[in-house]
Amino acid sequence: MALAHPTDSNVYFVPHSSRWPFLGSIALFITMIGFASWLNELAWGRPVFFVGLALVLSVLFMWFGDVIRESIAGSYNHQVDVSFRMGMVWFIFSEVMFFAAFFGALFYTRTFALPWISGEGDGAATHAILWESFSAGWPNNGPAGVGGPFRTIPAWGLPLVNTLILLTSGSTVTAAHHALKGGHRRSLLFWLGLTVLLGCTFLFLQATEYGEAYKQLNLTLGSGIYGSTFFMLTGFHGLHVTLGTIMLAIIWLRCAKGHFDRDHHFAFEAVAWYWHFVDVVWLGLFLFVYVL
Repeated sequence: MALAHPTDSNVYFVPHSSRWPFLGSIALFITMIGFASWLNELAWGRPVFFVGLALVLSVLFMWFGDVIRESIAGSYNHQVDVSFRMGMVWFIFSEVMFFAAFFGALFYTRTFALPWISGEGDGAATHAILWESFSAGWPNNGPAGVGGPFRTIPAWGLPLVNTLILLTSGSTVTAAHHALKGGHRRSLLFWLGLTVLLGCTFLFLQATEYGEAYKQLNLTLGSGIYGSTFFMLTGFHGLHVTLGTIMLAIIWLRCAKGHFDRDHHFAFEAVAWYWHFVDVVWLGLFLFVYVL
């Protein structure tokens, strides 16, 4: 049974047992099975992916609704607020480690693996035994020219535009936060709405970039080590931008309904933290994937 004593800081709110984590896990499993099957060109992969995605969105909608109702009911005291903040900090840290793994794979490949296979340094024996004719270079579609020749996406085109868009969105969400703390409702809705619009614009331009890569540059997920690291890094970042944009849109609706005041608005702050994290990751992507 849920306990809620919002006026008593010594009592912690314990929610009812929730079915959403269990259902969310099933939805994510279906989504990933469908996506993996789609990548392997199985006929049923694509529809299964979209069914799983629809289930994920449905679970999020219901789960967010429960949390919003608990918040409006005044169930969250200071201790719960502190727990939420700690939870968000650890969640963002886990996301940092997630991207660090992919950046690490990119760094290891470019700095160690390719030079070793080419015979540099300690890799002379490896080069002679495994692949004597191999010559390193980046970008590389190895091993053995998988996916055929390709061209890379110029950094100073759409990637630069998207960088400016995300940097601007970081400023607009900060402006919205200041408007919320100052009690300026119209400014809050304007700046937050502009942030959502910038997020959608980023996603549209990234989809355009992907279409150009596949159709004109022959740069695909199957283009060797470069293609796989490029699409894994930028694709997962795009997924995070999508989730962040959805959360910002939900926060905009909550702001329009007056769910927050200048002193109690952690949901807004959590999404703003997440959005700034997404901005920082993109700066790393732009530098190490597109420029260098």
